[in-house]
Amino acid sequence: MVQIKLAASEAELEDVYRIRKKVFVDEQGVSEQEEYDEHETTASHVLAYYEGTPAGTGRIRLLDGIAKLERICVLPEYRKYGVGAAITSALEQQGKQLGAAKAKLHGQTHAERFYAKLGYETVSDVFLEADIPHVIMTKKL
Repeated sequence: MVQIKLAASEAELEDVYRIRKKVFVDEQGVSEQEEYDEHETTASHVLAYYEGTPAGTGRIRLLDGIAKLERICVLPEYRKYGVGAAITSALEQQGKQLGAAKAKLHGQTHAERFYAKLGYETVSDVFLEADIPHVIMTKKL
């Protein structure tokens, strides 16, 4: 069972950063300088738990009235349990609460089908971000 909560405490934020380090830095080779940016303190972070264990995370920022979903990731051992979809849904709900009518994300191309199944449409050509192919995807909320 997947539970999502807003990461508020220092311990929860440490779990967020630990998960992102394992997925983006260790697994995908993104530099820590690129992974952790100036938006860490202003973005809202969510933490996903699978059967009580921290399993994934994501963050959201409101940019020009659009909910920008970022840093969505799931630890390898928890993929295929619906954790990524639950994180995305929770971030979309938060976007709606912030007044956004549209969500946008930079999805890695290997995850493009995953986001398409959640209702996202690709609106850009492939581009590199942290040396990883991405596309911009949007969805009406």
